[in-house]
Amino acid sequence: MAVRNRLHRSELAVPGSNTRMLEKAPAAGADMVFLDLEDAVAPDDKEQARKNIIEALNDLDWSNCAVSIRINGLDTHYCYRDIVDIVEQAGSHLDTILIPKVNTPADILFVSTLLEQIEAAKKLEQINLHILIETAMGMANIEQIAQTCPERLEAMVFGVADYAASTQARTTSMGGANPDYAVLTHPDENGERYRHWGDQWHFAMSRLVVACRAYGLRPIDGPFGDIGDPDGFLAVARSVAALGMEGKWAIHPSQIELANQVFTPGETEVDRARRILVAMDEAAKEGRGAVSLDGRLIDAASIRQAQVMVDKVQQIEQSVAARH
Repeated sequence: MAVRNRLHRSELAVPGSNTRMLEKAPAAGADMVFLDLEDAVAPDDKEQARKNIIEALNDLDWSNCAVSIRINGLDTHYCYRDIVDIVEQAGSHLDTILIPKVNTPADILFVSTLLEQIEAAKKLEQINLHILIETAMGMANIEQIAQTCPERLEAMVFGVADYAASTQARTTSMGGANPDYAVLTHPDENGERYRHWGDQWHFAMSRLVVACRAYGLRPIDGPFGDIGDPDGFLAVARSVAALGMEGKWAIHPSQIELANQVFTPGETEVDRARRILVAMDEAAKEGRGAVSLDGRLIDAASIRQAQVMVDKVQQIEQSVAARH
């Protein structure tokens, strides 16, 4: 079965054509690193990038993070060689494969079938799948896609840039706000009207979160393009975390700590969650059906949320301890 509890707070993108970045990636502090063969690599560099990634997987110490590769699209002739060459020569070091531009369940089935055969031939442990939802077709089919290959499928990522291109959306920054996506209030007593910006990706991300949570997958937000705007990154990350996303891409090492910060529950939240569970336990021991904390009744949904948060914090603490 797919790994359901791997940390995904931060996923660092590393071009396979950049050997210096490959060398630094394992110690960068990200929960997951994905070595990119697709958008970050020019066509003339694809073959060499593949060789670089095989060497990096075999020679570097990846014990401090999970590691993935983003293969080229299934509509290119690079794709099958990405899977065959890398999995055959370095598959024992891979946790997942990231499939770009997934449009239908058949896209996942193709990669899964090919992986199954290579794993059997090379006696490899199962390699799971990440997928990118970044086309109108992929979003239209997202519920069916989410149910495909439950034994392998681990997470879905919202790929904002290609999704914008696919839907012909107008954007001003990759993964950021657009001042044109706004409404005006009615005039106040002085005739003033105020402009409220909206989030043009809210519907798409909400749909992805629901599909993931319905079928046991991890929802991840994709890139924020302006690496010189940490406040903008934090604002987007906090927004998607509130929506239910579990992590976010880092396209530059400076974004790793920002993502880890946002997707690690805060002390106040954790303290309250732990107190809720203690109150629940005390009520059960005393034979009381109702649970109260700070003068307020706690419902069953709050208790479930508290348990999820405490479990997540324990997982993060164990992961950090293992790295040190």
